[in-house]
Amino acid sequence: MYDYDLLVVGSANADLVVGVERRPAAGETVLGSDLAVHPGGKGANQAVAAARLGARTALLARVGDDAYGRLLLDSQRAAGVDTVGVLVGGAPTGVALITVDPSGDNSIVVSPGANGRLTPADVQAAGSLFQASRVVSAQLEIPLESVVEVVRSLAPGSRFVLNPSPPRPLPREVLDACDPLILNEHEAKVILGDARAGDTPEEWARVLLAKGPRSVVITLGAEGALVADARGVTRVPSVKVDTVDTTGAGDAFTAALAWKLGTGASLAEAAAYAARVGAAAVTRRGAQESYPTADEVAAL
Repeated sequence: MYDYDLLVVGSANADLVVGVERRPAAGETVLGSDLAVHPGGKGANQAVAAARLGARTALLARVGDDAYGRLLLDSQRAAGVDTVGVLVGGAPTGVALITVDPSGDNSIVVSPGANGRLTPADVQAAGSLFQASRVVSAQLEIPLESVVEVVRSLAPGSRFVLNPSPPRPLPREVLDACDPLILNEHEAKVILGDARAGDTPEEWARVLLAKGPRSVVITLGAEGALVADARGVTRVPSVKVDTVDTTGAGDAFTAALAWKLGTGASLAEAAAYAARVGAAAVTRRGAQESYPTADEVAAL
């Protein structure tokens, strides 16, 4: 019996968001809206998204001993996330600088701060959390060596989900553990590197599978998603909604998919549910505050 449906290991940032009529070109200054501050970071976002859906969720992360760190801890606890694994101190809380244009598209610059101090030793010290978790998810806003340690800390029978964002080449040890590797088109091209992968997402997925993951999910924005494993490649349609803000939508998708896989859903079933969760999230502004409950997803 697992105590947690999902353990998220990753980043926790304060999102500093400004709306703009258009994103600036190099050397250009544009005026924007009033600054809004939201709890964010891929790890913290995924934990909140899963908890909102009803998953028993824990977060392993590091924040600074400052106002942004307290904001992040408060948001996790309000969503029902167990914060026993959240470490405090070592550096200021990470910050993401986000501009959002009228179409809802965003550009993001991240200052890792305390996220960069989440060490392999911190992961090792949290061994009891890994033993208690059915599914473990991670991203790449923490040191890669810490993600490697996450893979080495997995409990027998647990499942590892990775969103390689921001993307970088991954060691075979990490790729072999992914079930699935979840990436968008840009991330897929980085992970593929110089591999001759063809022109279609289906071709990319097959080449990615050959690199070691047990399964792969490629998100395709308005075109939905694609799932691939040893049984083949399947398209998952998108859910049509009026987009307000895409910030954090990918994190909602990943969290929902990881949780559903832990309940026994197939990869295609979990991706279809995750697409609905992601669609609900983009109809509201912000990241964590946009995440739906299970009832809201069912009503979409």
